Formats: sequence, C-alpha cells, structure tokens
Amino acid sequence: MRRHSSCSPSRRSAARQWNEAHLDAIRHDLARPVVTARHLYHVSAAMWDAWATYDFTARPIFLQENHATDSPNVDAWRSESISFAAYRLLKHRYASSPGAAVVLPKFDLLMASLGYDKDDVGLNGNSPAAIGNRIAATIIAFGFTDGSNEAGNYANQFYVAKNAPLIPGVHGNPTLLFPNNWQPLAIEFFIDQNGNPVPGGSAKFMGAEWGAVKPFSLSTDDLQIHFKDGYDHYVYHDPGPPPQLGTPSAADYVNTFTMVVTWGSHLDPSDGVMMDASPNSLGNSTLPGGIAEYNDFYDFLEGGDNGTGYALNPVTGQPYAPQIVPRGDYSRCLAEFWADGPSSETPPGHWFTILNHVSDSPFLEKRIGGKGPIVNDLEWDVKGYIAMGGNMHDTAVTCWSIKGLYDHVRPISAIRAMADRGQSSDPLLPNYHPEGLPLIPGFIEMVTDENTGPNAKMEHLAGSVGEVAVRSWRGPDFIADPATDVAGVGWLLGDYWWPYQRPSFVTPPFGGYTSGHATYSRAGATIMDKLTGSKYFPGGLGEFICPQNQYLVFEEGPSVDVKLQFVSYYDASDQSSLSRIWGGIHPPVDDIPGRKNGILVANDAYKKAEALFSPWTDLGSSLPGTLGAPVLEGIGKLDAGSSGFLALSNAQPFASAVLIVSLSSTPAPFKGGVLVANPAAFTVSGATQGDGSLTLA
Repeated sequence: MRRHSSCSPSRRSAARQWNEAHLDAIRHDLARPVVTARHLYHVSAAMWDAWATYDFTARPIFLQENHATDSPNVDAWRSESISFAAYRLLKHRYASSPGAAVVLPKFDLLMASLGYDKDDVGLNGNSPAAIGNRIAATIIAFGFTDGSNEAGNYANQFYVAKNAPLIPGVHGNPTLLFPNNWQPLAIEFFIDQNGNPVPGGSAKFMGAEWGAVKPFSLSTDDLQIHFKDGYDHYVYHDPGPPPQLGTPSAADYVNTFTMVVTWGSHLDPSDGVMMDASPNSLGNSTLPGGIAEYNDFYDFLEGGDNGTGYALNPVTGQPYAPQIVPRGDYSRCLAEFWADGPSSETPPGHWFTILNHVSDSPFLEKRIGGKGPIVNDLEWDVKGYIAMGGNMHDTAVTCWSIKGLYDHVRPISAIRAMADRGQSSDPLLPNYHPEGLPLIPGFIEMVTDENTGPNAKMEHLAGSVGEVAVRSWRGPDFIADPATDVAGVGWLLGDYWWPYQRPSFVTPPFGGYTSGHATYSRAGATIMDKLTGSKYFPGGLGEFICPQNQYLVFEEGPSVDVKLQFVSYYDASDQSSLSRIWGGIHPPVDDIPGRKNGILVANDAYKKAEALFSPWTDLGSSLPGTLGAPVLEGIGKLDAGSSGFLALSNAQPFASAVLIVSLSSTPAPFKGGVLVANPAAFTVSGATQGDGSLTLA
C-alpha cells in the first residue's frame, strides 16, 4: 500500500485536506490511540454536520440545524462550513500537543490557502463560517461531558496498577506479584510511540476507564457493567476473561505466551529461512472459533496463519508474481509497518490513511456502499470519514473497556516471570515449576554443562546452568547504532527476553487483552468493505514497499526490498494482528477476540452511518431534537419482516418515557415532516436508562 497519492493536494476536497492535516497533527502528538480515535470521530462528525446541514435528507449528529438548499453553490458553502468547523476543533484539541508549534501554524496556512478568514469567529447568522463555528463550539462543549475526562487531560480517575513496575534492563521479574495483571515498565527514559519523552520514566495505564466514554453507535444491548476494584467498569462486547494462572485456563496462559517466544526466533534475516511473501501464499485466512482451535489457526513454531493465499487475482483474474524474501525481513517489516510509531498516526489513523489511499485509486468508483450513483469527492470523503471515524471511536471504547476490566499482563512481564519460575515440562528435571516455560527443543531449553561448553550454542551462558534459555531476538543490548546494527536471533536467558521494539518504548502502556491493533484493523477492514462494496483493494492489490536498508527503525534493514502486499482489506487486518505477535506485544489470546469484536463494532457503526446518509422514510421515522433536547433515532428498513430499532437519547435519566410510533405523513423525507395519526401507530411506555437512553428492538 503505497502511501503517496496520485491526486494533487490542491484538487482534493476540503474534507480530505483537513483530514490530511489532522493525520499530520496526530503524528506530532502524544501516542494515545483512544484519544486519537475520539479526535478523528469528532472532527469527522464536525465535517459531516457541515455537509449534512445543507442536505434535504441527511441527518447531522451534533448541531441539529437545517439549512437544506438546492443552490448550485451548495458544495462551496459546505466546504467553507467544513473548514471553519474542522479548523476550530483541531485548534482546540491540539493546542497543548507537544507538536503544537509545528501543527497549529499549518492549520492557519491551510485556512489561508483555502481562502478563508481564520479570524472570523462569529457564531450568529447563517453564513457558512458561522455555521461551521457553531458546529465546532457544540462539539467542543460536548467533549467536556462525554466521559473522557478531557478537562483532566484524559487521566484515569479510579484505576490503580496492582503490580510494581518491571525494570526491563535488569534480569527477571520479581515484582510481578499478580501474574494475571498488567505491569508498568520502569525505563530510564520512556519515549512513547510518536517519540515524545514521558516524565517520570514510566507511563500509566492509558484509557483504563474508556468504556465510560459516550460512543457513536454502541447500544446498551452491547453493554455490561461490572463492579470491580471499587468502581463500575462499563464494558462493551465483553468476550469473557483471558486465560489466567491459578485457574483451569492456566495451560492456555502458558501456551499463548510461549508462542510469542517461538515467533521471536523468526526475526533474523540471516537465518536462511526464505518465504514467498506474495498473495500466492499469504492471505485469505479463516478465523478460528474458540481457543482450542488456535494451534490449528497459527503456525506455532514457524509463524503465520492458516491463510491459503490466492491462485489468481480475484479482481483481474491474473496470477500474482512470487516474492521470495527472508522471513526475518518480512516479519520485521510487518512488525514496524503496523507499529504505533515512530511518527505514527497510530492504528485509528492507519485506517484513515488506507481509506485515503483507496479513494485516490483510479480503479475505484465512488459509489456509497458500492451501489447507486457515483458521488463527488466531497460527498465521498465526508461519508467515508464519519463511517470510519465513528467506527474507530467505538472500537476504542469497546477494546479499552475490556482492557480496563481485565487488566491483563503483557508478554514481557509474563515471559520473564515464567522463566524466573523455571521449566514446566518435566518434574524430574531441575528447576521445575508448573507455571514455568515449557521446553521446546530449538526454541526453549535448559542451560546445561553440555550446551555451555567450548564452542557450544550456549557457551556465552556458562554460569547459568539450570536456568531456562530461549532462542529469540537478542534485544537492544546488541544494537549500538540502529542505522547499521542488526541484533539477530540467539540464545539468551528467558528472564531477559525482549519484544522487537525500541529500548525506550518496549511495550505500550496499557493492558494487552484484547489487542487494539486486532480490533481497530478488523473494524477498519469491515468498514472499507461496506463503504466500497468490495472486500478487495482496487485492482486486487494494496502494496507498500520497504526499501532495502532504509525502512526499519529499530535496527538496520531490511536486507532486501520487501513489498507488503494485501489482496483484501481483511488480509491487511490479519497481517496487522500477526505483526503484534512477531513484535512481542500480544499473544494469540489477545488477537482473535479483538478481531471478532472489530467485526461487531463495524457492523453497527456502518448501520448507524447509513442512517445518517439515507432518507429517513427508508429507515424509520426519527424526530431530531434541538440542541440539548432528546433525540429519537430509527434504524432499520421499512420492509415486511425486516428488523429495526428505535433509540431515544439525550433524555433525563431514569425517567418515564412514552414513544408514539407511526409512519410519516408523506413519502417525502421525514426531516422537517409532521407526524400524523395513522392506523399503524402504536404507543410504547418505558423508562430511560441512567444515561438518558431507551432502545426498542
């Protein structure tokens, strides 16, 4: 997937230009995936509202105003409103960013280049600028009440880590007293994914209470509230607990983290193992069911999944050219391509980058959902962005609600602690512990007198006889200069195992279960499929080139040019998930539940987006409230036998509610219509939830 565009920036829609400016700001900001997803949603919603307010049928989200017109100037007015809304909101959200000195002037320059007066701050009247300013003001005010704790810089208000920090530069993990729980890292200087130093040397759990943030399309049907550690955890799409030591699932705990160790042995381009990294061999996988099927889905020892690849390009019918490269180059490139940094737009932004790339393809026909008329660039962009933005935000709310509840341990903590305990394979061998690492010849072995003798494979570990050693990536101690050095793979003590990351970052500062990359990427792939009407990249191939000895950041490489190639959006999603196992960040148990939740989230998000796009007479009658008033939303087709639901929001909590449901009076869009008596009308009584919502399915 090449990250350049064939479309001149000056010819892009206003929405596209503001999205590109936003992605640039994210790359200069703190690496906070949940906050980034929220920003992307809110800015996308601001641009959507600015477009929808001028439409006869589309429905805004935040600013419920109707300025519908059939004037030939409508897209010019939309572009102006979009620009003022996006500019004001971005200036607010990135005012305190570490990159503010760089990105804020860029926002000013973009406004000037578009011909708008950034100093026009008026809120009154119905000029495009005033409408845009009101949209931004509405969303800014909403941001202080949505449960994100924006006023407190998004800090947790209740969460406390159970374990004392691990010091990665020291052998062992004596401070992991709770092996099923997340552990902070104490690094001499912690640098986040985007290269920003974190004062104090370690980072707190980011987003532990994000389940309380108001979502885009998630409903109370998806929500469970768990009281734990003295406060309520709001959890969406709860997959149940991960494997845990001290429970019947302990064997799965050991197995899932052990696979991270074996895959760490694949990160050496000089080991002689070659692979075909083309779609001939990769992609087209089928997700497993429960954890009992994981060992059949993943190749536990050699890496990869059950993907069969493609005999022919499903779009063109032509074969794909083979790409034979060292496995150690492919795995390292994949790990860094999908990593959170450095200078990354983080996973939520990755999928906006993919959307923009696909939008520029000459092979794409811009039909919403792959059907209907071809729409112009502005309409395509605002509809694509609100679908993707709402989706990424709901993904963050869902995934981090689970992370906060289960607070699960990361591989660096679990693997080192298991190695500290010993080996779990044979009670008759030294250093046995049922919660130790299993012995796997060639991957995990005991240090013995024989294998530490002269010229033996573990000669350098003499003096550590009886301890557990692993053959894995050797870590940052073997990289003096990342521009020229390659750590390679070798035998090291298991209590000093490293993920394939920079020594100043090591592992993201939040629990592992479930994987954010897996959830974001599967959700992003699903939206791309639904938005474009095809699961395949245009032309049947998305490609990104990693140039020889120029692309990698953690160490030198790759040793040859490597093309990361994806046939479908789901192939890209799958490779994102695998990258986190090769990178030592997630075990398989974090991966699959995340992918499955990504599908659930995206299905609902796109359904909600369609409800915003389409004439309301085809979706159920919905009465928009004015600012601060209740909103009634109907989703579902008005076809015989079809299902749907009505959702009331912004009402008083725990209040009695009476809903009168009827067909609209005319076949015209119900926006601005009148509800009239109808034989099909019926009345339903109920009570709102604590968040002021009521849903009828």
